[in-house]
Amino acid sequence: MAQNSEFKRTIVTAALPYANGPVHIGHLAGVYVPADIYVRYLRLKKRPVLFIGGSDEHGVPVTIRARKEGITVQDVVDRYHYLIKDSFEKFGISFDIYSRTTSDIHHKFASDFFRKLYDEGKFIEQTSEQFYDEETKEFLTDRNIRGECPRCHALGAYGDQCEKCGATLSPDELINPYNAVNGNPLTKKETTHWYLPLDKDQQWLEKWILEDHQEWRSNVYGQCKSWLDGGLMPRAVTRDLDWGIPVPIEGADGKVLYVWFDAPIGYISNTKELCDAHPELGTWQQWWQDPESRLIHFIGKDNIVFHCIVFPAMLKAHGQYNLPDNVPSNEFLNLEGDKISTSRNWAIWLNEYLVDMPGKQDVLRYVLTANAPETKDNDFTWKDYQARNNNELVAIFGNFVNRAVKLTEKYFDSQVPTCGELTEYDLQTLAEFKKVKHNVESLLEDFKIRDAQKEAMELARIGNKYLAETEPWKLAKTDMDRVATILNLSLQICANLAIAFEPFLPFSAAKLRTMLGIDDFEWDSLGSTDLLEDGHKLGEAQLLFEKIEDADIQPQLDRLARIKAENEKIALAEAEKNWRPAPIADEIPFDDFAKLDLRTATVLNVQPVKKSDKLLQFTLDDGTDQPRTILSGIAQSYPDPSVLIGKQVIFVANFAPKVMRGIPSCGMILSAVNFDGKLHVATLEDKVKNGSKVC
Repeated sequence: MAQNSEFKRTIVTAALPYANGPVHIGHLAGVYVPADIYVRYLRLKKRPVLFIGGSDEHGVPVTIRARKEGITVQDVVDRYHYLIKDSFEKFGISFDIYSRTTSDIHHKFASDFFRKLYDEGKFIEQTSEQFYDEETKEFLTDRNIRGECPRCHALGAYGDQCEKCGATLSPDELINPYNAVNGNPLTKKETTHWYLPLDKDQQWLEKWILEDHQEWRSNVYGQCKSWLDGGLMPRAVTRDLDWGIPVPIEGADGKVLYVWFDAPIGYISNTKELCDAHPELGTWQQWWQDPESRLIHFIGKDNIVFHCIVFPAMLKAHGQYNLPDNVPSNEFLNLEGDKISTSRNWAIWLNEYLVDMPGKQDVLRYVLTANAPETKDNDFTWKDYQARNNNELVAIFGNFVNRAVKLTEKYFDSQVPTCGELTEYDLQTLAEFKKVKHNVESLLEDFKIRDAQKEAMELARIGNKYLAETEPWKLAKTDMDRVATILNLSLQICANLAIAFEPFLPFSAAKLRTMLGIDDFEWDSLGSTDLLEDGHKLGEAQLLFEKIEDADIQPQLDRLARIKAENEKIALAEAEKNWRPAPIADEIPFDDFAKLDLRTATVLNVQPVKKSDKLLQFTLDDGTDQPRTILSGIAQSYPDPSVLIGKQVIFVANFAPKVMRGIPSCGMILSAVNFDGKLHVATLEDKVKNGSKVC
């Protein structure tokens, strides 16, 4: 495989977001921030690169949103396309083009792509039974079907995934499937579609991925290997739907290109749109088909299979395209310990963040990169956001720059002083920060974005430590030559920070350049100690970052608390609505039941068992001379177990004692499982003697 430097050009794509809602921090952390950092780095290295983005405006999510709001699908995609595009621009995501899959260019390009493969016999035609709503006269897509999860039995699982347990599903696996939009029961009906025969691509994909791309991230490589080990199957490229790109062949009325087939072609059509408008960039064919061009996909983990297996199979079938060189996919970012969910509004939306936290684009970029879920899921919390801003951006980065510039203003009228003779400590400091360029570059070349930002931050740590230990404000009383040297070196480190953080924190880097009185720096100058000439006039000192107080994030915490409470209310209502009794267990002879000795008892005391989240310890008056101890795993259903004291309960008296957490438990208290999964202790309405037999 060619080294990165051997490629003449690089095309970088970022997954096309669905135009059915705003972009949230999970999208940013998983795709757009790391992609933007990488592209900005390539531009600074003066490597030819195009950054391609756009809105995915076909498929089911946009139709669901339209029905929910009672407006046209076009109205939905228009609204969110422009909202997303505007949010990206304000957040500094520097696309060369951000287009859309409803454009005329894309419709024609995707139709021609399909037609070429169809004419060359690259598809197979299959008839199958799919879920159908007799009332609305429509076939249902996986995301439009809901039912009971066969794994965890959560109600309302989607036809492709259960959001509660995370299981990947197919609609056929759901228990009691129904139309997610109107609740109608579903039937099966035959329909004919065209399929990409991925099974025929199995052999070359195994070699291309498992042998030729072992450098890919472990999560990407592992997911691909799992799919390949399971054996690839043909995958439909068309759907029965009234919104999308019509299948361009006779007899395909009411059928459109499947969104997974149509959307990645948008990367190519958007490149064509860009190059047609800017011929100086070259032709779109040079970027996509020249062997000396390199293709990089930035995606989330839910898109790994499409970009590593399915889209490459499409490109290979076409025969004229380069295959991806790397697919640096991230895992998922959670929010305050819970999975981000657009349907539950459990998210931090970028457009709202830009309003609520004005001027803090770089703070979010920094925190999302520091917590980037590169190889495993990670978590965003507002407290961590506040701590990283205050303890790192403000206390280390901002504090160092502010002191260096302010001290220069105070002692040298904001002019860069002359560097004198260097001490051993000066040389040691310079040696430390000169390593940063190589380290940052190596990490970015390997798509280790999080570690690269951490390495760039080392510059600020080195500078902060240098000023703190040399204390030029004390030396100003006795040795101004030494002060001049210290501040010269400190300002050179500041200039290096402006270069190193340009990919990561573009707004702050620009602000820092203004403070230093410099328009721009070359990336290759990173590590130099001659970036600012003696006597150079600095700009006005200003704070790079502001401290974030508790009061600044409390409205965000309050908002999430309200959303969580509302979601719990909705979930309970839906669970109660869809609840069905569990199937009756197999019949048993009466003699088996008669072996159970069920008795009544009064709860004398109940308390949580130490070091256990589930167990409660009951002390019962069972009518004998000795109190009975029973442990029961119902603590999560009774946050205040004292409400059970004085209640008369039913227990199994003849169970053999079992020791749990060092406590003998003599019996079992009967409880009922409610629709919401909570356990409720069965109690008696009328009092009877303790120890009475239940029959």
